Amino acid sequence: MSEVAELIARLGLRPLPREGGWFAPVWRSEQRLAGAALPARYGGGERVAASSILYLLAGHEFSALHRLRSDEVWHFHAGDAVELFRLDPANGSGSWARLGAAVLAGDAPQLVVRHGVWQGARLAAGGRWALVGCTMAPGWDEADFDLGRRADLVATWPQFAGVIAGLTHQGA
Repeated sequence: MSEVAELIARLGLRPLPREGGWFAPVWRSEQRLAGAALPARYGGGERVAASSILYLLAGHEFSALHRLRSDEVWHFHAGDAVELFRLDPANGSGSWARLGAAVLAGDAPQLVVRHGVWQGARLAAGGRWALVGCTMAPGWDEADFDLGRRADLVATWPQFAGVIAGLTHQGA
């Protein structure tokens, strides 16, 4: 059994629909937040206070560009470094950050992606696999997830067309 297959089996990971990679829910807060207490971007719906998952990228897999209504914190756990790309609609910028274990060489052990920022991730060059965790507050809700459409993102950020093509699925 390959190392990746063993991780998938041991951690009970399953394919992450639409986004790509492998995931397993770890925790969902028992606390609920009333829709009236949340910002308008949540559409008035109730949410769990916070949630976390384990997430695995292997080989040529990637986390397709997407945005969330909640802030998300990525935590590096094991394996090879991950490159996280962000497109910020607030200022029109695009930027790479590196999540990994080589902190003294510049890797970040944690990265924050603010709500509404488009994000996508891939293994750093030469990487075989990476295990990270993602924590969201308020917690995960399918209604808060938007998968990026390649044509729309390129129309807004033409200077990043190559990166966008590499972090979106064919036909998206």
